[in-house]
Amino acid sequence: MSPIRVVIADDSQLAREVLRDILTRDGDIEIVGEAANGQEAVELARRLSPQLITMDLTMPVMDGLSAIEEIMHTKGVPIVVISDSADAQTAYQALEVGALEVLPKPGLDEEDAQRLLSRVRLLSGVSVITRLRRRASAARIPTPVRLPVPGPCPVASRGFQRVVAIACSTGGPQALARLLSKLPKGFPSPIVIAQHISPGFIDGMATWLGSLCALPVSVAQSGERLCPGHIYLCPPESQLSVTGQHRLQLTPSPAQTLYHPSCDAMLHSVASVYGADSIGVILTGMGRDGVSGLRAILLAGGTTLAQDEASSVIYGMNQEAVNAGVVQHVLGLDELPARLLREVRFTPSPWREPQ
Repeated sequence: MSPIRVVIADDSQLAREVLRDILTRDGDIEIVGEAANGQEAVELARRLSPQLITMDLTMPVMDGLSAIEEIMHTKGVPIVVISDSADAQTAYQALEVGALEVLPKPGLDEEDAQRLLSRVRLLSGVSVITRLRRRASAARIPTPVRLPVPGPCPVASRGFQRVVAIACSTGGPQALARLLSKLPKGFPSPIVIAQHISPGFIDGMATWLGSLCALPVSVAQSGERLCPGHIYLCPPESQLSVTGQHRLQLTPSPAQTLYHPSCDAMLHSVASVYGADSIGVILTGMGRDGVSGLRAILLAGGTTLAQDEASSVIYGMNQEAVNAGVVQHVLGLDELPARLLREVRFTPSPWREPQ
């Protein structure tokens, strides 16, 4: 089998050396070119036709965001953003123009190296398409004003009928942006999300999603009361659960936990508290996280939805859930918002047969 052809784009020679050492250690990845700025990355993409590009964001001559937009306009190459967490918000803007995933710059420990290798191997085989350039007026998204987290809901009980719990991994941020941006202000249910993510990037993701959505988006805080029409993101170092008092609870992730944060932990908790009023959604991603939790929601009489293969970056988690028979409805990403609106506006029966 031919090695995976990769271009590295980073203005730091040391960073390029670290990436080169990690990616070439097993012999199945070949570094066919290195770029010290975004313009060089664009030229190498055109000339070398790599199977994947790793892209830094802060570079001279042309920054990484502009380079991604230019490359995706002409070549349609899988691109992985590798950046410092300080650039988190810009990194998520890169997903809007075509990058597939955001990863932190790797350190010297083996866990970082293996994470990077697995992502490059997986994403180098993803089919991507060219994209239109953004209009100049939309070339940069202004930093949004973070909406304050609402205070206690003004109701004696819970103030909502149903709870939406979304599980996602690779390709999840892009899917969440398309899904959540189509939900209207006044959406009557709280939405809790477990998105596999590296430490240091969750605040940037919340700010980015908040700039796209009519609903407020925040990183979940332990003890915070669930409120309708609010989107809560689980931080990667914690497991998110809900309590019988309709509050969020964050506990440190166990050392042996494979996925951060755990989708299964969140889904199981929602199923146990809200039963038939639970709506579980599993989106694009690799692995099996979320399958057990979705089964719990189904057995509790709730509703289970999955993103279809055609609209997924990686048909992994959602495929595992479908194959396990725990998904009632498989829908395209653009069909999910209307389905959620339909689900949150009627009282579910105690049990609905899977379709």
